[in-house]
Amino acid sequence: MAINFDQLDEGTKKKLQDLATLSQNLEFLAQQKAQLETSMREADLAIEELEKSNEDVVVYKNIGGILIKSERNKLLDEKRSLKKMLEMRIKTLDQKMERTKSTLESMQKSLQNIFQNK
Repeated sequence: MAINFDQLDEGTKKKLQDLATLSQNLEFLAQQKAQLETSMREADLAIEELEKSNEDVVVYKNIGGILIKSERNKLLDEKRSLKKMLEMRIKTLDQKMERTKSTLESMQKSLQNIFQNK
């Protein structure tokens, strides 16, 4: 059964628009999380390699497209700090995603009830 959007009351139209917006927000959050997870894997690999290397090894860090000579321990601390920050951001995104999913599911059920009663 097809439902004509123009025949719906304003409240139902608003709920459908909100549902679409929430769905887009969830997709955006998932994309952000994927990017952060990629950065986390890169940080993990860098930490692993730095931990395997000797303290006197020459290391470089990438800053704005150029490589700058750095100290191993300093770079290792930076990568560990970056990893902690990424972990916190991922955790925050997970919480936002769960809240958004919950709201989305609630709205879907509400709309299903509206359409079943029509």
